[in-house]
Amino acid sequence: MMRRPRLRLVLALALGVAPCGAAATTRVVEAGAGALLPAIAGAAPGDVLILSPGLHQGPVTIDRPLTLDGRPGAVIEGNGRGSVVTVTGDGAVLRGLEIRGSGDDGAEIDSGVKLARTATGARVENNRLTGNLHGITVHGAQDSLVRANVIEGRRDGRVNDRGNGIYVWNAPGTVVEGNDIRWGRDGIFANASKQNVFRGNLLRDLRFAVHYMYTNNSEISGNVSVGNALGYALMFSNRIIVRGNLSLADRGHGIMLNYANNAEVSGNLVRGGRHEKCAFIYNAHKNRIEGNRFEGCAIGIHFTAGSERNEITGNGFVGNRNQVKYVGTRHVEWSVGGRGNFWSDHPAFDLSGDGIADGAFRPNDLMDHILWSQPAASLLLGSPAVQLVRWSQAAFPATLPGGVLDSAPLMTAPVIVVPEAIAAMEAEALARAADREDVSDADLHTGH
Repeated sequence: MMRRPRLRLVLALALGVAPCGAAATTRVVEAGAGALLPAIAGAAPGDVLILSPGLHQGPVTIDRPLTLDGRPGAVIEGNGRGSVVTVTGDGAVLRGLEIRGSGDDGAEIDSGVKLARTATGARVENNRLTGNLHGITVHGAQDSLVRANVIEGRRDGRVNDRGNGIYVWNAPGTVVEGNDIRWGRDGIFANASKQNVFRGNLLRDLRFAVHYMYTNNSEISGNVSVGNALGYALMFSNRIIVRGNLSLADRGHGIMLNYANNAEVSGNLVRGGRHEKCAFIYNAHKNRIEGNRFEGCAIGIHFTAGSERNEITGNGFVGNRNQVKYVGTRHVEWSVGGRGNFWSDHPAFDLSGDGIADGAFRPNDLMDHILWSQPAASLLLGSPAVQLVRWSQAAFPATLPGGVLDSAPLMTAPVIVVPEAIAAMEAEALARAADREDVSDADLHTGH
């Protein structure tokens, strides 16, 4: 009568499956060559492997629900080929580890951690990943959590040839939060995915902080971009939420919507220094842009390529060299429900005290349109002819071309507070901005 249960136990262990009712065990794996691979191979589903301080030899593959829990100083080091840790089974947990030494094959997406399509529900948290091509790749794995990791990418070669801090491909339900990502190519790159949440991440010294391609029904909230070529590059994506993010001392654009539709862009701060444009809206439709503060950029917001049916309300345009660049013949109203935007260069009065200026505001005139289409005309800015054109438009509004009109300008701008530690990072990035020319203009506009 006892032989049959024993036989089931032997078969279960041989197959690497915990028998029904068996308790998960916790085992310590000592550092040294040749210890980690057999420990993983001999572990049952649900087991916890405690990695002692020291060097553990990789690469390794996890094909069942295991936890690798590193003690301070525990390092998994790859051999310079492939990914250091590859997860193919569901329910795996990696935490408390330093992971380094991936290969550099971009076609194979060599990474510090690579979650394959079958790695459902993986958790990668509180790790340090350094010097890998890609830090963490979620390659089709659903419902993954990537949290509180420190990722330092490569700094050699061209920026476009480096890997991403976190790369999410076709991985619905992925949550990326609280990570500190620096160097490499893009901080977080999502492609062909949906229902993702990226929140509370710190992204520095990158090409793009967050890069969306064909990523729908997703959220980007509470992230901080400092000193990157571009903050939030959102392309070919629908129904996304971009809320409460910071773009500080970035060099190209703070927020870019490129063929992005039905988005909510609210409560974000883009503060210039070297920003070419606080916001760039290119062929993007039916978006609501509300309660943002665009400050200190060469251009506050640039609308082009037929972007239509967007609602622009409650924003603050503060101290931008040109508040709006809108080249077109159509009249566009930038107020919603009797509430427009704040313009720092609008000499407004509010006799009624309702917070709405008594006069409408046009951020551009005919000469602005001429200067944008014919830059050589800037030589005539101080001429009597130009002054006469501007005076006539002010005196006879019927001569104004199509463009932006805010019928209900606000008297105050939204205030968005920057924490002291983040402001210090911003100041540091601005101080060394002139020495950072490692990203060309072509890098800012690539979709790769």
